[in-house]
Amino acid sequence: MNITQLQILAAVVETGNFSAAALQLDLSQSAVSRAIAALEDELGVVLLSRGRFGARPTRVGERVLQLAQRMLQLHDSIVHEVNLEKGLQGGHLRIASFRSAATHVLPPRLALFRQRCPGVSVSIIETDPQGVEQALREGKVDIGLLPLPRSEEFDTWEITRDEYVVLLPSTAHPLGQPLTWAQLSRYEFILYNYAECTTAVRQHWATARQELKVAYEIKEDSTIVSMVAQGLGAAILPRLAAVPIPPEVAAHSLPIPLERVIGAAILASALQVPSVFAFLDVLRQTAPEVRATG
Repeated sequence: MNITQLQILAAVVETGNFSAAALQLDLSQSAVSRAIAALEDELGVVLLSRGRFGARPTRVGERVLQLAQRMLQLHDSIVHEVNLEKGLQGGHLRIASFRSAATHVLPPRLALFRQRCPGVSVSIIETDPQGVEQALREGKVDIGLLPLPRSEEFDTWEITRDEYVVLLPSTAHPLGQPLTWAQLSRYEFILYNYAECTTAVRQHWATARQELKVAYEIKEDSTIVSMVAQGLGAAILPRLAAVPIPPEVAAHSLPIPLERVIGAAILASALQVPSVFAFLDVLRQTAPEVRATG
């Protein structure tokens, strides 16, 4: 068993069901279910009673939960003592991020970091990827969130992957039915004129030997979504840039999948304060899960 499984068990009991625990922990419901199942398999007992009214601890589950909560309290005490030794009870962490990562990727990780290092103050700059790079070079920030890969002057770590989706009016194509290149060729596109996204989409179409008919090039993702809703064209956006997606618009997968990698970067030549490595630890531990709906 591990600390994460015990944290998930405590959250399920606290919230009363798997879906609410998943939201609280910023995990997928399937990840919560797998963790509980693995813990029950290891212990050889049923810890939770599942039913229409949610999840409740069994008699043995209640006893295990009491011990688990003591272990979690000890874990927090250990983290606190280690942070004292690392000098993480004070100081300041400066982060730069592009918009969709700042909106959807950063907040749950920042919340976890603040729980672990409450004495460290944090400031956030929101800018485009080129602005993130420049802020790192000039020493204005300690960590940057931006699409990967970057140049060798930066040390980088992958956080998550973000699927490019086709946005169409909700009545244009059945949701869940795959799109073909032939169907896409009938549309004029509203292209996302933003950093690496434009190049990635054009290269993807060229690799598939398809013609990309561009009607507009727009900088703001929210404007693009609104234009699609009004029937002014189709669009290709990273999913995190598109959400929240209104009911008038539907997101579909491309015939050949395309993703962007979102990562963290620090300047390789810079000396880093302890809070930087503590935040990188949070990013690495939470890397497998990012939720985005719409």
